[in-house]
Amino acid sequence: MVENQRWLDYLAHAVLILGVLIVAFPVYVAIIASTHEPSAFVSGTIPLLPGANIAGSYTGVFQGGVSSQMSVPIGVMLTNSMIMALAIAFGKIAISILSAFAIVYFKFPFRVLAFWMIFITLMLPVEVRIVPTFEVISNLNLLNSYTGLTVPLMASATATFLFRQVFLTIPDELTEAARIDGAGPMKFFKDILLPMSQTNIAALFVILFIYGWNQYLWPILVTTDDSYQTIVAGIKRMADVVDSEPNWNYIMSVTVLAMLPPVLVVIFMQRLFVKGLVDSEK
Repeated sequence: MVENQRWLDYLAHAVLILGVLIVAFPVYVAIIASTHEPSAFVSGTIPLLPGANIAGSYTGVFQGGVSSQMSVPIGVMLTNSMIMALAIAFGKIAISILSAFAIVYFKFPFRVLAFWMIFITLMLPVEVRIVPTFEVISNLNLLNSYTGLTVPLMASATATFLFRQVFLTIPDELTEAARIDGAGPMKFFKDILLPMSQTNIAALFVILFIYGWNQYLWPILVTTDDSYQTIVAGIKRMADVVDSEPNWNYIMSVTVLAMLPPVLVVIFMQRLFVKGLVDSEK
């Protein structure tokens, strides 16, 4: 029997609060640093109290006031990152759920082998596959294109495995009932499987959107045209200056702006995720 000890509650809350502070402190530093003048960073330290230059920092970023450090307008970089994140998220979900549907509900030779060939790719890190993948994209003339940025990152063994496990929990009686009612495979998929997978789709979308948004290595490999530069690569280029000191207030302003879309997606999709859980319980 577990005893209700109040000091354990206090300890658990203290650990959680400490964890939140550790995670949130870098975000706080970025926000505070974006409110100061560039001269505030000459000493090599970052102020921990808000400054009075918040309007100047963000206005300068949007108006091109840091053109020496930003070769591409921030709007273009944000748009490229948004296209990449959405394409990867939707592409991964679409490919994975259809793959899992085929593996679970269709009888074809070597379907188990096909699943394990997909699953075994989890053991191969991206860095192992990145050189041959780049070679394929180069041979297909897909460099400096949204197709080259997104298509190679759309396959997901993790999402396929998740949807397969979800489909295996659906009772066979439901499948038989749909077959008796005359529902074909795609109607069964659209009217039954998709609504029952809303929770998983919502959770996966959040994870995959952030995964696509935070991509750094692949975009700088397949794009040499600045018009395809993403926001993460842009922040790195802003910090890599040779003949002058980086304008850290502008860099932190761009960093804060780069954090907003993933944060908004998490907040928005969290409601959908909870709603999916409640509806599934009903």
